[in-house]
Amino acid sequence: MTPRPTADPTIGERIRDRRLRRGWSIRFAASRAGVSHATWSRIERGLQAADNRFTLADLAGALDCTPGELAGTAVPAGNRDAVAAHAAVHAIRQALVELDLSDLSASAAPVTADLTRRLTLVDSLRQSCDYAGAGRLLPELLRGLYAARELRMLCDATFIASSVLRNLGHPAESWLGAERCRDAADAAEDPILQGYAAYARASAASACGSYDRAYALASQAIDALDRHRSRPGGPEMIGSLQLICADASRGRKRPDDSRAWSAEAAALAARTGETTTLGLFFGPANVNIWRIGIEADGDEPALAAAIARETDPAILPYGFRQVFFYADTARALARLRNRDREAIRFLLTAERVAPQHVHTSSLVQETARALLDRSRRMAGGTELRAFCERLQIG
Repeated sequence: MTPRPTADPTIGERIRDRRLRRGWSIRFAASRAGVSHATWSRIERGLQAADNRFTLADLAGALDCTPGELAGTAVPAGNRDAVAAHAAVHAIRQALVELDLSDLSASAAPVTADLTRRLTLVDSLRQSCDYAGAGRLLPELLRGLYAARELRMLCDATFIASSVLRNLGHPAESWLGAERCRDAADAAEDPILQGYAAYARASAASACGSYDRAYALASQAIDALDRHRSRPGGPEMIGSLQLICADASRGRKRPDDSRAWSAEAAALAARTGETTTLGLFFGPANVNIWRIGIEADGDEPALAAAIARETDPAILPYGFRQVFFYADTARALARLRNRDREAIRFLLTAERVAPQHVHTSSLVQETARALLDRSRRMAGGTELRAFCERLQIG
């Protein structure tokens, strides 16, 4: 019989280990993070789920590390797709390192129909959250588009690479992909693509817990795009960047600013309607999905749940963005009294929609672990225990 792999440390255990290595008391560490010592203690002991992005960023900043270092990378050994997705990270990183758009003097190879087909396939795999499939194809695709000096397509491919790496819990590599996206957009001298690259860079910065940097990148890009509002893709790109500003503002402890940015994005979405521009799917449904995540992590889980009741995720493509609706709503419900059954139902739906995303999400693992602990105390939760076994949560 194959031995069961040893469970990775929980986020709380990683926090405790880093604090003790610094020789700090909980009170001192908590004061650096700007959280109560009781909250810090509960997170360390696993009595409170460490599934709040903004709180995790505060704790990481206090411990002089990134949120990703505390969250780790969730890779259930029994899930072949999840293992394959993470195995592709090295090859994607190597391909991104090799791209050098500072010198475009070399002759370009021809753009083949195969390159175009592969880019379309990789984007469809990304949208369905098939990170393993996209990861296998991305390195060769990046090299091929670079050889062809096909800047617009290379901008798309590096954006996709950054997105896949970020969702797999590799924010630094995601930043590298976003930087290459910026290089391609600048070389193409296209303001819409430059806004697209700013979105990628701001998203990667947020994943690193650098909300000030994310806000600066997104707000500056909005200003730069203001005179291009009438161009195709201009309104959708501005609206998507406004959502980044809303999220980053909440991470910066400015909830009023966050809601103001969300309101601007919602007003713009009411004019654009549902769109597919640049694969960002800006529109009323996606604005609400962003708001759910922001309010869930901004200590307003009841508001997040209320927004979810008014949102139809089926408007968006299956997998892409839908998984965030179900996972973030589950996290909000898990923080509300007597809503655990609903939270479990949303987690299971998220798993059906995008299993690779759910099985490689440290935040989902933390929510599931907290629900499992409560379920044991109440002697229930057969479906939850089966879900946790698939995530290898004991």
